[in-house]
Amino acid sequence: MATFYGIGVGPGDSDLLTLKAVNTLQALDILYVPQAHKGQASVAERIAMPHLPATLVVKRRHFPMVKDLTEKQQSWREIATEIVADVQDGKNVGFVTLGDPSVYSTYSYLVELIDHQIDVQTIAGISAFSQIAASISVPLTLDDELLEVLPATADLTTIEKAIDVNDNVVIMKISANFPAIYDLLAQRDLLQHAILISNASMDQQTKRTLADIAPTEKLPYFSTLLLKKRVQFATE
Repeated sequence: MATFYGIGVGPGDSDLLTLKAVNTLQALDILYVPQAHKGQASVAERIAMPHLPATLVVKRRHFPMVKDLTEKQQSWREIATEIVADVQDGKNVGFVTLGDPSVYSTYSYLVELIDHQIDVQTIAGISAFSQIAASISVPLTLDDELLEVLPATADLTTIEKAIDVNDNVVIMKISANFPAIYDLLAQRDLLQHAILISNASMDQQTKRTLADIAPTEKLPYFSTLLLKKRVQFATE
């Protein structure tokens, strides 16, 4: 039976795709690739590229990164309709997404729109925050510790509460609200307990504690903060 696969390609390093993700990619007829900006290369496609068969049909589709929900939903509906038609035509179709498909991924909106019209399978991927913890050989959480993951675009009161009540906090794409979040951590004397990694597992990866970063610094889009209250990271 033809199937639609959502495939997590991990945070950036092509070697971090799971074996199941690679096997699935190599068995596809069509692969949908998300583009945040028309005409620009897709990071997810670049990561998956070494594993794509030469005969694969690649469909690059624009997913607008705008605040206008109506515009985004229209784009999602059009792409979901096209995917359903391809699968109903007997094609095995894939969609690649950064990290894990279940963590802040547009893929989830596509699945909701497809709404059981076709068979769907989701292939888990390594999230950026899992890779960050692995790269510094520090556990995300242990024993009775609490862990919360949230986006930097969350309400600042929500972020403040997460910092106050949890032992460990992951803030995704922190560049969206870095100065305000920096101030929250500085007020609590937590700068040396927070590490920021940009472009995790990519060639351009950087890794610094917040104590080594100015609050006004412009960060790369793919920047993630890991706060561990029980760990003090070494500064440069």
